[in-house]
Amino acid sequence: MSLSHIVLSSGRSIELTELRMSSVYGGMLEGYPCKRLNDMKVSGLQRQAERAFSFAPVHLVPPCREYPDRTAGPFGPVEVLPSVACIGVFGSTAVAPELDPVLNRSALAVAWFQPTPDVPSGEDADLALRSIRWEELARDYEL
Repeated sequence: MSLSHIVLSSGRSIELTELRMSSVYGGMLEGYPCKRLNDMKVSGLQRQAERAFSFAPVHLVPPCREYPDRTAGPFGPVEVLPSVACIGVFGSTAVAPELDPVLNRSALAVAWFQPTPDVPSGEDADLALRSIRWEELARDYEL
């Protein structure tokens, strides 16, 4: 059973089969969001996806970074990521056309950031997520 369906910009339909969400800045007791902290958040999310879903290749969608008009602190300017970190496993038909479509599928684990805790679906999914180059990134497997 899939959680949602997304049609990529290429026209390929993919299914979201697992989704993990977490707060980006939850539990941040001191400091402020800055480039150094955010770089650690982004690379940490990718490593977490690689450990959790080692059966599939992992793709990181580069997050949008905002720079609100606030006074810079000792770590440089304030830089804010979208508030929800996501890791999802997506599946689709096989990439290789010679594979039997009944016996083969393709999979890709994706790490991304989004502003709300909504399940990405259909046309409402973020453009960066819908722009994934599935044929280059996903891996085929046999059922």
